[in-house]
Amino acid sequence: MQAVDRVIRTRLHSDVVLIRQVAEYIISAGGKRLRPALTLLAGRACGFGGEVLFEQAAMVECIHTATLLHDDVVDESDLRRGRETANALFGNAASVLVGDFLYTRAFQMMVSSNDMRVLEVMAAATNIISEGEVLQLLNIGNTDVSEQDYLQVIRYKTAKLFEAACRVGAMVSGADAQTEAALAEYGNSLGTAFQIVDDVLDYSGDAESIGKSLGDDLAEGKPTLPLIYAMLHGSPAQAALVREAIEHANRERFHEVLSAVQSCGALDYAHGEAVRAARTAIDAIACLPESDAKRAMIELAEVSVDRTA
Repeated sequence: MQAVDRVIRTRLHSDVVLIRQVAEYIISAGGKRLRPALTLLAGRACGFGGEVLFEQAAMVECIHTATLLHDDVVDESDLRRGRETANALFGNAASVLVGDFLYTRAFQMMVSSNDMRVLEVMAAATNIISEGEVLQLLNIGNTDVSEQDYLQVIRYKTAKLFEAACRVGAMVSGADAQTEAALAEYGNSLGTAFQIVDDVLDYSGDAESIGKSLGDDLAEGKPTLPLIYAMLHGSPAQAALVREAIEHANRERFHEVLSAVQSCGALDYAHGEAVRAARTAIDAIACLPESDAKRAMIELAEVSVDRTA
């Protein structure tokens, strides 16, 4: 991962001072670096390593970081990972434009793989991520969103990049079609589990640990899985409370909503769905030969649903 960070810093260099400032700020913020780690692990699980893997892992992180820059502008977020967001510090215009720079630089890095399939996979993934973000925007304040609608959004906006990260790791490693498909399924299911847990933590986490205020999803009117479950399976009063809070993006009623999602079993249900997705991820790579990388991927799936941040 240190090698990947070095590639990121080298590739994000620009003669434009503001680009360097924003890029260095978001790189130094750290983060889990989960998606590039998946590219490395997928490659290692296929018995491959080397500079090309570092390059493609860094490319995946650039795509992810670009989405974060744009998301924070759209969501009007002031805090990420316990620090001011780039848009809060540098302004919306700078965040959007540097996000564009990250996207285009990432595509330059894809070309360096000399593998047209990598470009095809990442272009398709980036397009689907954008569709997922728009679908999420359309769902804001919508209390009729179904669980399937919710899952479509998170598979588009989150799980697709996990899937692509794993698939690219397999591709540059020269893996066969079966192995590539297995790793892609692992990534998709892991990404689904990861996002569900993120949505659960917005109602059960610790603000300092998760690096943002609890109730942010509610304040943005996002109908996430805990709220969808509460509207369907809570008491009539609980369902009405959650509907009103979503429709009016009302953070002031957060503690009432929190009590409702806890008492009706919504958080337990959502966490159970995350565990199920993580198990699907682990099952997907059962066909891979035993290795340190495979064991790490299994452990990562297990840890992803037990985390508190």
